[in-house]
Amino acid sequence: MPNDRRIAVVHERLTEIAGSEHVVEQLSIQWPQAQVHAPIARPEGIPAGLSSPPHTTWLNRIYDGIGQRSYAPVLPLMPLAFRRLPLRDVDAVVVSHHAFATQTVHATDAPVIAYVHSPARWAWDKELRAGEGGGKAGAAILTGLSAVARRCEIGAAPRLRTVVANSSAVAERIANWWGRDDALVVHPPVDTEGFTPDPSVEREDFFLLAGRLVPYKRPDIAIRAAAKAGVRLVVAGDGRAMDQCRALAGPDTEFLGRVSHETLLHLHRSCRALLMPGIEDFGIVPVESMATGTPVIALGEGGALDSVLDGRTGIHVAPGSDEKIVDGFAEAMRSFDPSTFDRADIRSWAEGFSRAEFRRKMQEVVDAAL
Repeated sequence: MPNDRRIAVVHERLTEIAGSEHVVEQLSIQWPQAQVHAPIARPEGIPAGLSSPPHTTWLNRIYDGIGQRSYAPVLPLMPLAFRRLPLRDVDAVVVSHHAFATQTVHATDAPVIAYVHSPARWAWDKELRAGEGGGKAGAAILTGLSAVARRCEIGAAPRLRTVVANSSAVAERIANWWGRDDALVVHPPVDTEGFTPDPSVEREDFFLLAGRLVPYKRPDIAIRAAAKAGVRLVVAGDGRAMDQCRALAGPDTEFLGRVSHETLLHLHRSCRALLMPGIEDFGIVPVESMATGTPVIALGEGGALDSVLDGRTGIHVAPGSDEKIVDGFAEAMRSFDPSTFDRADIRSWAEGFSRAEFRRKMQEVVDAAL
């Protein structure tokens, strides 16, 4: 249950709603009196469940001044904005961190508990930011900003009272990059109430790829594998990798674009299995699928090692070169036997990632820190 602790919640930015914004929403539900702080925000990025409007900073005026087209131009000013947050008269600060939010340690004397979605992967991993800079000038700016992000993270890490990772893979990165080997693992909240089984829905002969079509999620792997296996694939989602995906698709791949929750729920319930071809920090979509009783075929790296139980709630495809991974997914789809998986057991496992379970664990973390 929420208590009378004076808690502040700090988030990287509220510019669009994705998994980390749902984390902030659940933190706000757990501590309804907590003020949520974010350097920049816009209406489309504010979760409906926040107990009060977020507190933004002077940086939001700049963001508004450039028409909210992109937050990239204000990124270099983010560290300063976090260091100047008005965090007085609080017992603890819970930070939702992607890149710069742990700079909050310089704004308060209260204990700071950092919920880390991941250290800034684009700052630490050269391969991940390759091609993201938009030409030589952009690449040079991104390289410089990456150096700043690394210094900020390393400098803040020792001052954090508690570090919480959203998966075992993220905890390993924190140990390797920040030198903190004491990170706790609390998996992010999943809407297991909105994604439920329906035994009356018949399984159909297709596999599902759902979510944003962006390069790091490797939708190309799934699409190439489906074409190689000669199986039907339904793709629900959109993104900047759409054109590449369409060019790779076989005749049995169907692109639906963005779909309603009702349509997505039916797809999860009726597909043979969901595909997770990329390395995720954790990966919300696979757990949503398992919450409907559907197994997952996942690359055996990153967050999938926590969320997908190989042989029980899905299948792990061995890591390797792109060609090896494509072959692995193709073979997994060709030989897939849904009868070897129990829907009720898969659903039971997914319930351990519920929103209520997340709130309970975070309450325990904050209580222990204080």
